[in-house]
Amino acid sequence: MIIKQISIFIENKPGRLAEITDIIAKNNINMRALSLADTANFGILRIIVDDADKVGKILKENNITVSITSVISICVEDRPGGLSEILKLLAAENIGIEYMYAFVSKQIAESAYVIMRIEEEFKATEILKKAGYSGLDIN
Repeated sequence: MIIKQISIFIENKPGRLAEITDIIAKNNINMRALSLADTANFGILRIIVDDADKVGKILKENNITVSITSVISICVEDRPGGLSEILKLLAAENIGIEYMYAFVSKQIAESAYVIMRIEEEFKATEILKKAGYSGLDIN
């Protein structure tokens, strides 16, 4: 349930995102999910990959500012209310969420994965496991 996420500081200029994803592709690393938040001058690209440590090292070698953080992945039923049930469990324990994003997976039909950055990740994972939720285990 707890996995590694790469956060990449990225200049907001044409071709920069293509350059970064090309470096990842040329090193035979599969991106599983991504989120890009930006302002006029820069953005933060967050990605989930097969090998976070390898990607971090490769990008740093290419003078790209990178950090690796832990996040929670949760398998969510793809139906109305699926995400709401998870969020209510966390809210009931007064657990806040810094940010989140989601993606679908070929692994489990009728499901999606939600990636959450939560300060109290161990407490949150215990609550979610106790409620029967599982996560993605890739790195």
